[in-house]
Formats: sequence, structure tokens, C-alpha cells
Amino acid sequence: MSSILLSLLTTIAVRRKEEFIAQTHHLESVQNQFLLTLLKTYQNTVLGQKWKIGEIKTVEQFRDRIPILPYSFYHPYMEQISQGQANILTSDPVVYLNLTSGTTSKKKLIPVTKRSRKKRQLVNQVAQGFLAEAIQKRGISLGKMLLTSSVKLAGYTQSGIPYGPVSVGDLRLSNFLYKQIFVHPYQALQSSDSLARHYVCLLFALQYPYLGVLGANFPVLALRLADYLESYAEELIEDLKTGTIAPWLPLEPPLRASLEKQLKPQPQRAARLREILKAEGCLTPQLAWSSIGCIVTARGGTSSFYFQRFPAHFGDTPVFGGIYASAEATFGVYSDLNDDHTILAINSGFYEFIPQEQWEAEQPKTLLPQEVKVGQPYRILVTNYNGFYRYDIGDVVEVVGFYHQTPIITFRYRYKGLLSSTTEKTTEYHVTQVMGQLQQEFSVPLESFCVTLSEQEIPPHYLVNIELRPGYRLNNPEYFVTRFDDKLKQIHTSYALKRKDQVPPPRLRILAPGSFAQVRQRLLDRGIPESHLKLPHISEDRQFLAGLNVEQEITA
Repeated sequence: MSSILLSLLTTIAVRRKEEFIAQTHHLESVQNQFLLTLLKTYQNTVLGQKWKIGEIKTVEQFRDRIPILPYSFYHPYMEQISQGQANILTSDPVVYLNLTSGTTSKKKLIPVTKRSRKKRQLVNQVAQGFLAEAIQKRGISLGKMLLTSSVKLAGYTQSGIPYGPVSVGDLRLSNFLYKQIFVHPYQALQSSDSLARHYVCLLFALQYPYLGVLGANFPVLALRLADYLESYAEELIEDLKTGTIAPWLPLEPPLRASLEKQLKPQPQRAARLREILKAEGCLTPQLAWSSIGCIVTARGGTSSFYFQRFPAHFGDTPVFGGIYASAEATFGVYSDLNDDHTILAINSGFYEFIPQEQWEAEQPKTLLPQEVKVGQPYRILVTNYNGFYRYDIGDVVEVVGFYHQTPIITFRYRYKGLLSSTTEKTTEYHVTQVMGQLQQEFSVPLESFCVTLSEQEIPPHYLVNIELRPGYRLNNPEYFVTRFDDKLKQIHTSYALKRKDQVPPPRLRILAPGSFAQVRQRLLDRGIPESHLKLPHISEDRQFLAGLNVEQEITA
């Protein structure tokens, strides 16, 4: 039954991919039609009437009449929506409110309708079609997916609209067929406790030696899943043998009872896993499931830093990005394995690009997708069925090529996510590249890192805060921080120029073990959902790492 279901879903996905490829040959007409259809659909909404969008007949009129505005403009309208008022930003009823993570800015609520959900699902299907093609070329067969994302809502508005992380909404709003692709029961995602949810999902997945896909919202969460498997291997194998769930696990009683009914003792599979554990000394995902076809997780931006740790847990399993999206919009679709590039999702939104020379303008001049140039960075704007018009999410993308007529883009960093001792504007992308190279040069894996600024000096020093992986030691920290300085100069021209006489030398701070676990817990305590938690690798907040134990500090 499961193979028939997977075959059906793959057939649908491949068809959607072919339809999308056909659209990429006609970029301008597809984008124009998308915009004009959206404006007609939303012309009688409160915001549509305010801007008289029903009178707009061309793309040029749209760009002339509609201003580029931040989320703060939309906030009062979101308040009306949360109170239950209809037809505010969307003519369709709001069925869910995406809650942004708030890791790098204040939390936001984003309206989701059946229509906007359908557009996002369409891009997901296109991505699945590309994945099926890429996997087939490698001679890999895909089976069911292991995914440990929570489906717990954050709550309901006073008018009864459910809200929570976008991943929760995606899972809860998925149709019945897609909920069957998991190697574990959909119920296993309902536990509010992170350990319990991961443990139970792993337990069900370990029943099957031929797992197809491992999914995680971000690479760091895939590594956490591997850590859970390796830390609780003995307990998982024992539970697999007996067909029970460990009594010490903090699992809600009704949920425990329901899940245990679906478990069966697997003594032979448990014995095989115990042999692997004894022979290897640990149980990694690669050892537990040698058949994993791919890992689906976010690519681009800072992901490469975490991918350096993947081989130890996943071997050479390829990584697929799925879709490039946020709570507010969908931007791109990945088309191949181990590739950071995405094809602009021209069937999901109307897009504009702000060239770098216009970034400081209050109302910048924009380029259309057919006007962008390869090798250039742009801030990307979107107009979509979530109710946004010319919305600047703050993502900086680089155009790296074209798929027929359609731009191929790569996410680089968040525009306002900058670090400056003076005016050099160092990005998270810059420092992640540097730290990735230093891990290899010094053969020392990092648990995590974050570059901040010193508090007392003017101008401040860069503080390169690192935590080493357990069991590792940095033998020459003085040379490490010198190489950080050298490499940042090589890839960041503004830093190199201002380091000559304006920016003081950086300092290395080696943090005590467990430091970034403390930072992570602080963010969780602030209400950031675990499945969307991203530890920033640069921060202008001088108190971001306050209270952590610094074992050693060295100046370049």
C-alpha cells in the first residue's frame, strides 16, 4: 500500500515539475498573469480598496502606485485579522496564521488561506518532482520519511484562528495522502516534549531498515536528531525488541497508549542494531539505515557550516533543499541534490529585485526577473496570496544563472543582519565562509560560533566566540584568530580596507562546553519554536552571550 501511495504522489509531483519547466520558458507572461489575476482577486479587500488595485491594469502601474513597505505597515491589518475581521488583506477566509520564529526580529503573524496554501503546496510538489528525477539518475529508490517536526499549535486568536510556526501549519494543513508518507504515525509528532517526540519517531523508524528520506527544517536539527539516536541507542534498541515505549519518557498518557498499540516487538531488527552498536561503538543514522536516499533540509546561507559535520553521522548521503521559503512567502525551488541554487518560484508569487545601489533608498527602483544580471546580489520583493504587496522580507539573494528564461537564485544572508565595528558591514555569510574554512584548516570541529562586538572599546573589537566539539582542543588559538582575520580580509573587501586603520584586531574567545546549549535554551524560553530555532552567527547585541563562561581570550 505504501509503495502504491508513494508511486501516486511521485507521478503527481513529476507532472507538476513538467508544468513548471514549461512556465520557465515564458517568464514575463507567467509573472504578468500571476500579478493581474491576484490584483483582480483582491481588489475588494480593505487594503485593495485603499490602494484601488482594481484600477491597475499593467505591471508598470502596479510598481508606480504601490509603495514598498515593511511589516510594521501590515501589523494593524494583522490585528484586525486576528480579531476575526474578514476581507482585510485576503478575500479568502484566513484558516491559519504563520508565526515567524523571532530569532532575528520581532515575531510576526502571516495570514494563510486555502488559496495561499495551495500555491505553496504546488511549489513543494515541483520540488518533489525534481527530487524524484535526481534520485532516479543516481539509481536510488526512495522510501518513507523520518521527520520529527512538532505539529503542536502555539495557540488560537481571540476569534479562534489557529496560529503557530509555518512548519506546523504545513503539516496540519497537508491532506491525508501526504500524512501517510512518514515512517512513523502522524500522531508521533503531537508530543509537546522534544525528547519524547524525537525518541518515538526514531523508535518507529528503527523498525524499518530501508528508510528513504530524513527530513529536518534546518541542518542543525538534523544533527540534533543524530545526537538523539546516538545518545539513546541502548534504550531505543531495548524498546524495539519489546515493542514498548520507555516508561521514563515524558509522553502524554493518551498519546503513549495510542502509539504503543501501533508498536510490535522487533527482536531480530533489535539484535541486528545491537550488533552494529557493539561493533562500531555508536549508532549513527548511516549505520541504522544504510538505504537513506537523501536528507531534505535548508540549504544556502549558513547551512554549509553544519554540512561539514554531516559525514560523521550521514556518510555521503546527498542533501536536497526542497523549497526556499519563509513564513511570509515562497521564493525558489531546488532542482538537484547537493546544490544551493533555486529556480525562482514564478508560479507562487510576483517578484521584484532591488539592486545593491538602491538599498539605501526609501523607495528604491526595482528590476523585474527578466532584468537581473548573473553574479549580482539583490534584495528580493514578493507580492503573493498571503496579502503582501512588494514586500521586502530582507533576504539578499545572488543571481547565479538562468533556467531557460527564469533566474536561478541563491540565498546569501539577511540584509539587516550586519556587523560593523565602523562601517564595514560584515554579513553572516562572510563569517560562516571563514569559519568553515578554519574548521578544515585546523582540523577542529566547532559546536557553534557567534561573532559579536566588544563593549568597552570604541571602535569595538570583533569577538570570535567559539565552542569546541567535545573531545577536541585548539592547539594554537593565537594563529587561529590571526587566520580568521586574514581570511575575512580575503573575502570581504570593506573589512580589509577598514582593518588597515579603523577596525581593531579581532579577539578569539573560547567558551566553556555547553555554552551554546545555554544560548539555545534562552531563545526557547523566549518562546521561539524549537523547529524554527536558528542560532545567529553574528549579533550586534552586546549582551547576546552575556553570562557565559569564557575559558580563554586571545587577541590577533
